[in-house]
Amino acid sequence: MRVLLVYPIFPKSFWSFEKTLDLVDCKALLPPLGLITVAAILPQEWEFKLVDRNVRAVTEAEWEWAELVILSAMIVQKNDFLDQIQEAKKRGKIVAVGGPFPTALPHEAEKMGADFLVLDEGEITLPMFVAALERGETSGILRAANGEKPDVTTTPIPRFDLLEKQAYDMMALQFSRGCPFQCEFCDIIVLYGRKPRTKAPEQLLAELDRLLELGFTQTIFLVDDNFIGNKRNVKLLLPALKEWMEKNNYPFRMMTEASVDLAQDQELMNMMVEANFYAVFLGIETPDEGSLALTKKFQNTRNSLVDAVDNITRSGLRVMAGFIIGFDGEKSGAGDRIIQFVETTAIPVAMFSMLQVLPNTGLWHRLKKEGRLLEGSETANINQTTLMNFIPTRPIEEIAQEYIDGFWKLYDPQVFLDRTHRYYLKLGAPRRKKAGGRTLSWKTIKALSILIWRQGVVRKTRWTFWIYLLDIIRKNPGVVEMYLVMCAHFEHFYDYRQEVRQQIESQLAEYVKKKQELELVKVA
Repeated sequence: MRVLLVYPIFPKSFWSFEKTLDLVDCKALLPPLGLITVAAILPQEWEFKLVDRNVRAVTEAEWEWAELVILSAMIVQKNDFLDQIQEAKKRGKIVAVGGPFPTALPHEAEKMGADFLVLDEGEITLPMFVAALERGETSGILRAANGEKPDVTTTPIPRFDLLEKQAYDMMALQFSRGCPFQCEFCDIIVLYGRKPRTKAPEQLLAELDRLLELGFTQTIFLVDDNFIGNKRNVKLLLPALKEWMEKNNYPFRMMTEASVDLAQDQELMNMMVEANFYAVFLGIETPDEGSLALTKKFQNTRNSLVDAVDNITRSGLRVMAGFIIGFDGEKSGAGDRIIQFVETTAIPVAMFSMLQVLPNTGLWHRLKKEGRLLEGSETANINQTTLMNFIPTRPIEEIAQEYIDGFWKLYDPQVFLDRTHRYYLKLGAPRRKKAGGRTLSWKTIKALSILIWRQGVVRKTRWTFWIYLLDIIRKNPGVVEMYLVMCAHFEHFYDYRQEVRQQIESQLAEYVKKKQELELVKVA
């Protein structure tokens, strides 16, 4: 069987980093870990080709070569995902789809002509799919029975050899799936459950061995839903990971996602830093405790969030964080309170979004029962340039304006440099000098030259750039490289804040117009 794996395009978003990736001649931030895992689970006597459309287009020769086309997608990739189903069907190919988007909204892919819907987690449903093909079946919907979740200790090493190695800025691995918490707005617990399942330490180390063997050098993002969801197993992994890093001269730096209760476990933070973790993404959401409690994010209400960020930072882990505006019961000024929190903690990268309801979440079911979902709400794409898809408890106009103003301020060049400078002065320096990543190659020199030209010469904040850089060199020299990388990230946010403003203002104007038209109809 000749299998063409196609990964759809991500639209421009908070995490797309086009301008930053251009600096280092990369095409995409992360590879499609799901699809290369699918390729590893399927029969290895089959032939595979992978095309990540964030890197390049599918050629006609590749379409012609394929007997079977497999696509996977997240909700944000919906448009290109559906387009690629049609492209494959137009060429008479058998199409199988899976991943978070088809699992959440299977009728969307079915409507576009997908033959097989291989839903839920592939360790269970891909063998069912292979069996269906062997029986001569030409279509079907394959699901795990009664919400069954696979044992991920059986998951094989992903087919990293299928990737275009130099196309990606980072590599992706996974140690665990699921999260123990019950946040009402989150679809992770719907898709993967509240009982975190982990691989064995030797599995993850084997994956690292394979990356090393293939010559990958990128930073590794452990894309776990919550890396510390099963702390016991994480604490079994980290000593083995530290030993592997020491043995192999620290070839990779690591980053991941975790719940904010990480800050209460100093031993765990120390172990992560010793194993060459340098950054972590936290879902803070809001400093408003009432909103956190209402959305069932109780883990964020138990201790000071400001102290938590500071503890993690001083331990040597750079904090990135997500923030959301638009929770039920939220009082006016929520946007300003989020901005104040970000400024107080000095978190450089703060992902600020308006709340959108994702299918099948607890929030979705509650708002559907209350009749508060807007028409077309299933099209939520969780992008920062998309208006809310439900009726909130305060006016959408007010929330949207606070969001626009807040995002614009967060990524003002002067504000961003001020905040980033403060943050890197207190960030604990890496303990390992021989961390992986780019050496001083021509590519690095070129990127640094462009960065210095734009931020150190052209922009109005050029003097600030130099003053702060020299101050970091003098006071915390161990973080200089990471500080410059953060300045490079700003190249993306510099443009993206304008797009956020334009898109939300446009959608808001359309929303207000429709609202006024409805009111006129009622009066008439």
